[in-house]
Amino acid sequence: MRKTPALTLITAALLAAPAFAQTGQPVIGLITKTETNPFFVKMKEGADAEAKAKGAKLLSGAGKTDGDNAGQVTAMENMIAAGAKTILITPSDSKAIVPAVRKARDKGVMVIALDSPTDPVDATDALFATDNYKAGVLIGEYAKAALGGKPAKIVTLDLFPGHPVGAQRHNGFLKGFGLPAPDAKSNELGKDAAIVCMADSFGDRAKGQTAMENCLQKAPDVNVVYTINEPAAAGAYNALKKAGKEKGVIIVSVDGGCAGVKDVGAGVIAATSQQYPLKMASMGVAAGVDYAKTGKKVSGYTDTGVTLIAAKALPGVDSKDVKTGTELCWGAK
Repeated sequence: MRKTPALTLITAALLAAPAFAQTGQPVIGLITKTETNPFFVKMKEGADAEAKAKGAKLLSGAGKTDGDNAGQVTAMENMIAAGAKTILITPSDSKAIVPAVRKARDKGVMVIALDSPTDPVDATDALFATDNYKAGVLIGEYAKAALGGKPAKIVTLDLFPGHPVGAQRHNGFLKGFGLPAPDAKSNELGKDAAIVCMADSFGDRAKGQTAMENCLQKAPDVNVVYTINEPAAAGAYNALKKAGKEKGVIIVSVDGGCAGVKDVGAGVIAATSQQYPLKMASMGVAAGVDYAKTGKKVSGYTDTGVTLIAAKALPGVDSKDVKTGTELCWGAK
């Protein structure tokens, strides 16, 4: 029988646990939403590098897909059994993961959320993340300026219902565009007559393309597309190009990965809000090592920064160029 990622993690973790106990080496777990999304690949790189620099042992695990809470819970339990005293997690389901997080904390494990908060936020000891509402505001302001006063016909390609990151980016975008929007604490997606179609992309390129194709059937005259992330943006562009509409639509997004910044330079994406997952992970590992040595836990929210990257600067909108975006892509800010 082929081993699943979770079973592989169990085997590796349990075999290694006694060695960790003997050496006193800090053991830190990193659990991402998926293993393949470039954002989380970069996050793991940052965690690996910091763990090596600090003399810590890093265990890593992930869900099979975005939204796989059961996979993340299994990974957390395995890591605790392997001696992890700090676990860094990007929650796939902000509510469903909370009981497992609380169980871990009751055992003395420090749990830090990276990128995405739990619901409630204080279920974890701390959160190291982008200000996702601000990220949305920045691209909303840019899209508004780029539209140049024309009536807006907006498509939003969101994450999935109820996720705080999806809601914060969506609502921040509306705020930046000058439309009525819920505040940053709301997990409900704001709506307005200017939005001609809303669809869930799950942050996936293929699903983003399908969602955009469906929206084009409903609203062929769309002129602005907000996307939850750059894979969804690439999918939206593919759909628009197939329909011969790619030159008349402004696409904005969030992530700022190297591939996404390249798409900004190529005109696929007009502007993107750049995040720093490598920084999130390295800060988390450093906090875990400090906890292992001193017993001191971190707490509260740490803003890891966001920068608007655009190929074309617009009056009244603070942005950096593609060269700067490429130099910074997903690294430390």
